[in-house]
Amino acid sequence: MPTPLKRRGSAVALLAAALTAVAACGGGGGAGAKPTAARVLNVATTASVTTWDPVKSFSSEIFYMANVYEPLLWKNPPGSAEPFRPALAESWESSADKKTWTFKLRRDVTFHDGEKFNAAAAKASVEASQERAGASFIWAPVKSMETPDEHTLVFTLKYAAPMDLIASSMHGAYMVSPKALAAVESDDKHFENGTGDGGSGPYKVAEYQSGKQVVLRGFDGYWGQKGAFPTVVAHITPEAVTQQQMLQGGQVDIATAVPLENIGQLKADPNLDVQDCATASNHLAFFNTARKPLDNPKVRQALSHAVPYDDIIKVGGEGFGSKAYGPVPQGVFPGSTDVPTYPYDLAKARALLDEAGVSGLKLKLTYAAENQAQKRFAPLIKDSFSKVGVEVEISPLLWNQQWELGKGDPAKAQDIFLVLYWPTYSDAGADNLFSLFHSSDEPFFNLSYWKNKEFDALLAKAGTFTATDPDKAKAIYTEAMELLVDQAPGAFLYDVRAPLVGVKSIKGLTCHPDYAFNLFFDQLAAR
Repeated sequence: MPTPLKRRGSAVALLAAALTAVAACGGGGGAGAKPTAARVLNVATTASVTTWDPVKSFSSEIFYMANVYEPLLWKNPPGSAEPFRPALAESWESSADKKTWTFKLRRDVTFHDGEKFNAAAAKASVEASQERAGASFIWAPVKSMETPDEHTLVFTLKYAAPMDLIASSMHGAYMVSPKALAAVESDDKHFENGTGDGGSGPYKVAEYQSGKQVVLRGFDGYWGQKGAFPTVVAHITPEAVTQQQMLQGGQVDIATAVPLENIGQLKADPNLDVQDCATASNHLAFFNTARKPLDNPKVRQALSHAVPYDDIIKVGGEGFGSKAYGPVPQGVFPGSTDVPTYPYDLAKARALLDEAGVSGLKLKLTYAAENQAQKRFAPLIKDSFSKVGVEVEISPLLWNQQWELGKGDPAKAQDIFLVLYWPTYSDAGADNLFSLFHSSDEPFFNLSYWKNKEFDALLAKAGTFTATDPDKAKAIYTEAMELLVDQAPGAFLYDVRAPLVGVKSIKGLTCHPDYAFNLFFDQLAAR
């Protein structure tokens, strides 16, 4: 997961805001109004669209994509009786060594463009993702694929891997019509403006106005249970205050990004349902280890002690956050509270800077201008660092500008890079730890530019046990995170919680940390 662009070809690393929008077309209903079964569902969102190509997609358009396209499996929420549920695969099994996975596919699925879903279509979708997906890395374990019959897809892997997790990924795992895949090969603008729909999901893109509105309409030929709302209108509304006004004014039924400081007021409204959602996202600060004196671990440790963690959660997250134990959010594999943390200790910070012989240090900090939480807490870092003699210049940049700066020459890049990151699927060892801190000569998202062979070796070793012995994998990953925290190429700020607010006349509005940036509209209904 990141801030609007993410790892290895992504368009997310993360995104600074990202969820979704609302509309008031076709029916009003706001607080307290009881929607009729046929009326429009209005949603307010911050989710902009970087691409409509379901293969390349790696950013906040996931909010819409997850209703238009489907993977082989969906991951169930934590606490469910089963970890996964069928999507376009009816059943699946693996060999004892987790190197061969067989998926039995649905026989009754038609893509929106009339093409039939079958094993050949599934294989072509994975091949397209391997070749050009923003999240192509998720398919790295795949050695080969076979289609022994029209409705069976068999994966042979290079090493044991959790293909059920991979097949349920939020990015890079959608099944796409062969006709659409062929069309985009000859015309890279095939999906532009929402046209060229190659999905099989419950909704189709009916209208798209860049930066303003997305209209989804139910797909009459959908294989599964159709949604209660035949039309969903999402107005792309970056301003949290405006989203709240739209919700309380009756223009929308759901708001995905309201002002955090007003949650208490919204909870007191008897017509609203406010949920405090766990997410798989967290904030961290990269230190530029390629530049002196940040190449010295003692200096990075000093800065880590000078970060006011509790105040950052209180002010930046308005309390919607919890202590971070490394770059893996709690509740996501291989998150562990055994990972050490840095206490806020200015005396220790000063002592470490003195030991390193550093004084009069001046640093440039960048953050994504779209990210309101980072806008709130960046000044707290500046003020606290000043207390240990470190001067910080804050530079807000649009996410894409910040990301391009970070990917450039480290000698000309920022000293401190704030980022919001989340894993592509529920394995933050294969994603967060690897994406953010694995050694690379051309870092895609390791924007601390840190290189450590011992850390790399621990990640490689842990990954071989994820599918066969997850407890052993977690123990090795924890050892890697202990090394990471000790060397401090970044400071780990907090794990994010996010409120989701809707009118009580809508039922089915629930949180799902594995798909924290998604709303599944077919699962919503009128009370």
